[in-house]
Amino acid sequence: MPTATATKIPTAQEVLKEIKPWGKDSYKKTMMSHGIEEPIYGVKIEDLKKIQKRVKKNYQLALDLYDTGVYDAKYLAGLIADETKMTKKDLQRWLDKAGNAMLCEFTVPWVAAESNHGWELALEWIESKKEHVAAAGWCTISSLLAIKEDSELDLAHIKKLLQRVQKTIHDQPNRVRQVMNAFIIAVGGSVKSLTADAIAAAKAVGTVTVDMHGTACKTPDAAEYINKVKERGSLGKKRKTCRC
Repeated sequence: MPTATATKIPTAQEVLKEIKPWGKDSYKKTMMSHGIEEPIYGVKIEDLKKIQKRVKKNYQLALDLYDTGVYDAKYLAGLIADETKMTKKDLQRWLDKAGNAMLCEFTVPWVAAESNHGWELALEWIESKKEHVAAAGWCTISSLLAIKEDSELDLAHIKKLLQRVQKTIHDQPNRVRQVMNAFIIAVGGSVKSLTADAIAAAKAVGTVTVDMHGTACKTPDAAEYINKVKERGSLGKKRKTCRC
């Protein structure tokens, strides 16, 4: 019997050629209003996932796509990155070349959290004076809380970080305030034993003001958000992956 032929892995340039016609001006305009800069094609995530479904995970292609500098390709790189092969150097380089909040707060943290280096890098990044680096660190920790069982987490350290956020959030740069608020929500929603601590911290923090630069995005009330998670019976539920 003939053997099945393995799916040919495209090159980064072949992927760019394929996805460029999928770009939509309206979606591109929306993404640019959120701080994404050229080059960007305006390809919707659901379309990028067509490539992800075909390729699955591929370490080298992910690196090559990210290196093109095209936003859509960099986002796709995060979807197909093989977290088992990503090195600290790879992840740091991705963060250094991210260039916008979408990649700093979603793509890079998602892959970092699923790699073997997430906790270590996150603790380094949150100490940075650079807004985008610190934001990536807090987002990485939030992602870890979402996918790691509580037995795999340093809960004592998480509790200390929660206390740190409560004391310092209003003194932080704009995006760091946003992701620290999200961290409170992540603790409360993902770590059942710390839900009460997270709600108490949220109430102590009060309203978190973040400049969304004219977009419709809003900073949620952390205590209200955690209580909604509780109401739908989802406290402590973990996800298989951060990436979406």
